[in-house]
Amino acid sequence: MAGGERVAHLMRQLASAACRCPAHSQAYSHTYNRVSAGEAHICERKTDYAFEMACSNIRFGAGVTREIGMDLQNMGARNVCLMTDRTLSQLPPVAAVLDSLTKHGVKYKIFEDVRVEPTDKSFKAAIDFAKKRHFDVYVAVGGGSVIDTCKAANLYASHPEAEFLDFVNAPIGKGKPITATLKPLIAVPTTAGTGSETTGVAIFDFEDMKAKTGIANRALKPTLGMVDPLHTLHMPSRVAANSGFDVLCHALESFTALPYNLRSPCPPNPINRPAYQGSNPISDVWARHALKIVAKYLKRAVCDAGDVEARSSMHLASVFAGIGFGNAGVHLCHGMSYPIAGNVKTHRAKGYNVEHPIVPHGLSVVLTSPAVFTFTANMCPERHLEAAQILGTDVRNVKKEDAGRVLADTLRSFLYDLEVEDGLSAIGYTKEDIPSLVKGTIPQERVTKLSPRAHTEEDLTALFAASMKLY
Repeated sequence: MAGGERVAHLMRQLASAACRCPAHSQAYSHTYNRVSAGEAHICERKTDYAFEMACSNIRFGAGVTREIGMDLQNMGARNVCLMTDRTLSQLPPVAAVLDSLTKHGVKYKIFEDVRVEPTDKSFKAAIDFAKKRHFDVYVAVGGGSVIDTCKAANLYASHPEAEFLDFVNAPIGKGKPITATLKPLIAVPTTAGTGSETTGVAIFDFEDMKAKTGIANRALKPTLGMVDPLHTLHMPSRVAANSGFDVLCHALESFTALPYNLRSPCPPNPINRPAYQGSNPISDVWARHALKIVAKYLKRAVCDAGDVEARSSMHLASVFAGIGFGNAGVHLCHGMSYPIAGNVKTHRAKGYNVEHPIVPHGLSVVLTSPAVFTFTANMCPERHLEAAQILGTDVRNVKKEDAGRVLADTLRSFLYDLEVEDGLSAIGYTKEDIPSLVKGTIPQERVTKLSPRAHTEEDLTALFAASMKLY
């Protein structure tokens, strides 16, 4: 028998003899296509059958920032781009990085015009800065806005001929695969929320649409996330709260997302498998652990900036939730948050030193969470009850049909204790704004399609209406 025919024969035998127990059949099996010499098997399923874990290297420790100069020296860096924002450029986290770079003779140039809650315009300014200077390593010192901006600058400087929308998520952009090798990027997070130091995602406001979108590809992952909890001691109370809400929703949404083996379509090639794959056994571990830390430490971290244990723990929780959602994804809270932030009128959040109206990302996400989890609970009530239990609610006598209400009440109580604004109406929205909020959510299918419960425009309308007031 010829080599190619023998391989095909053996593959057919394996397929026909596959284990038929429930754990390995149906959703956990896949069909082999005809295999001939030089031809790989192609997934014929409608839904995916595999997931993969991708994460940046993470280094955690109080004062670990002092090592960054040695890391860059070890990389042979000759021309480093350091990105931050104007507020952070005057604070100890950036000073610590610059001290280490100077001590180890690393040459660098600073871009400090990162916009808090970046836009396509601010992304393009950073990209232009990077393209003109041929950097060989990037360093981002800041929260998610800084790290995401630096990811974008690295991406487009590595693809100088690309148009801006080439890599932006479809349907807003073209969602093309990233083919070139990006330069190393070291992320030094200064907030405990976005988890951007662990993920291949960069989010921005697309101003023409008044909604957030982004770029999602594993190639964007930082080479190293340098997590120094001392940097979080400089966060104002409300920044700590809003960052923590992002951690909370990252964990809740990834834990309750559509399972990976129910997500469609099945990619014809692994390069087409999305970064956000749906809930899976490994992401679940990180999500659960992040929720436990949030339950124990978030209130302490908000109330006392000097509580090193609480702020350090929330910094780790941000990493854990980042690993979870960076591979499982998020769903309706995040999808609905993008137009909430993008359509901001006059709201100026406390604790943010910016010159423009702003609804911080974590706040825009958490305001819809009670309504969202009431809506999704009937698809996976056990997970919603487990989340409520982790957050401190006694669920021993709760019926499954009450899972959504119980988790929503748990979240409302949590938010009330942390003095969160009373719904969308408290940040300037009215019922007349709901159609534009729905319109801004519809293009966010990269995340909304991971909701465990299918939804219509009418459902989104009802969810925004239910989020106008929380208490």
